[in-house]
Amino acid sequence: MATIEKTQNLTSILEQIGVNHEIILYNDEVNTFDHVIETLIRVCDHEELQAEQCAILVHYTGKCAVKTGSFDELKPQCTALLDAGLSAEII
Repeated sequence: MATIEKTQNLTSILEQIGVNHEIILYNDEVNTFDHVIETLIRVCDHEELQAEQCAILVHYTGKCAVKTGSFDELKPQCTALLDAGLSAEII
């Protein structure tokens, strides 16, 4: 009986932790700062300051993690970023 309880506890802990993925937004020479900021606010629920900071990081470093979560949660958001003409992927 003790083995079953330990297995169930380990499983529930792993379910709570989950495997987190990130949406990585990449720099491009096409989209304006305003478009990137507005899209991050609309799609990723960023506050304006957070979206501005992400846009600056993308511009100067080439990429930025803009959202973290489960793959299923991030998939529609990444698709919306791509549909808006941004370069992004889930890792």
